[in-house]
Amino acid sequence: GYGPAKHMQIAVGHLLGISAAARPMPFADGTSSLSFTARAVFQHAATIGQVREIFNGLFHRFRLIARPAFLRRLKGGDRQQEIMMAASGPRNLITDVSGILVGQVEHREEVTGTTVVLAEHPAVASVDVRGGAPGSRESELLAPETLVDRVDAVVLSGGSAFGLDAAAGVMAWLADAGRGFPVGSTIGSAAVRVPIVPAAILFDLNFPGRRRWTGEPPYRVLGRAAVSAAAKGFALGNAGAGLGATAGRLKGGVGSASLRLAQGATVGAIVAVNSWGATVRPDCGRFWAADLALAEEIDPQPAIPGAGFDLEDLSGCGAALPAANTTLAVVATDAALDKRGCRRLAMMAQDGLARAIRPAHTPFDGDTVFALSTGPGPAAGPAELLRLGNAAADCVARAIMRAVLTAEPLGGVPGWRQVFSPGRA
Repeated sequence: GYGPAKHMQIAVGHLLGISAAARPMPFADGTSSLSFTARAVFQHAATIGQVREIFNGLFHRFRLIARPAFLRRLKGGDRQQEIMMAASGPRNLITDVSGILVGQVEHREEVTGTTVVLAEHPAVASVDVRGGAPGSRESELLAPETLVDRVDAVVLSGGSAFGLDAAAGVMAWLADAGRGFPVGSTIGSAAVRVPIVPAAILFDLNFPGRRRWTGEPPYRVLGRAAVSAAAKGFALGNAGAGLGATAGRLKGGVGSASLRLAQGATVGAIVAVNSWGATVRPDCGRFWAADLALAEEIDPQPAIPGAGFDLEDLSGCGAALPAANTTLAVVATDAALDKRGCRRLAMMAQDGLARAIRPAHTPFDGDTVFALSTGPGPAAGPAELLRLGNAAADCVARAIMRAVLTAEPLGGVPGWRQVFSPGRA
């Protein structure tokens, strides 16, 4: 006689050990009340959306994700085991990963900017490039078979190819600090240090209302200023490399997210979203990746319409301009990885773009993901790398949503809250 909500409450209770009524009972056919209850929910619920609402209601009620220290207790024989649920880090930023800082600076009149991810100590790194129109520096150096395996910083910048010069400003600052890869001399002089600073850029040169610079492009200066400002806290939305970014027909920007895994490792991501593809459904404005958001991480989302939408509806995407879009990302973890492990982490993190942007990896985009490892000790094995990669993809997807959500309207390009927020006027 239970309705679907009660069935789901009992089913979730079985899984989490939080319902006094959750006592799995064996049936004659070998199944249990747990599997029966789960089937009953889907038989009684009118729609998949109704099932989702029941799940979401229970998860919010018990705050399974929002409480970082939430523990669930599994009973097995005469012993008890505590497992910590995964949750975001204290800032929900990539800087929750130990050894990672972020600095950003903008040139407001020229509607451009630079974001620098600074490793406090050289970090193992690699990269994965899947867009059809990338712009990068030192990406070949990050291949697993090459000599140098650590980087000092990673630069994400506006300015198209001009923006690659931001890395030179970062290098100069690092050299002044005595940082860099030591290179010996064949003529007996002392070794010199060459900072290793990969970079990738996005196209913002056609942003509405921008003023074009005169004389030298500003990016070397922006790079040095950004790395000088590196800290644990930083702004999202219209900041750094995201100032002149768009996400389909909406304002893009910088976003970040983190996740603490049950095993203790932390994974984080920072993105600069300037995608050709849309981050929201064309029929209602709901984020494609909304179901991946942690509790209270994003604004309430529009309801999914009852009718399906046209799979060829690209009305939420940008104008088809060659090489005018890209989504850039850096993912980082405090788990120990070698260069091949970082390469796999970057490859798996690219799935976050596909989860949050439709379509992704197009001929018009330069989608690029860098991966950093700051952890000491032996490199993680395949089983741990699997979990790290999955978390990295989710962090990228969540960071993309946070970038678009926090980006304010600029130059006539609307922000998500302006168009789709349920509380808008």
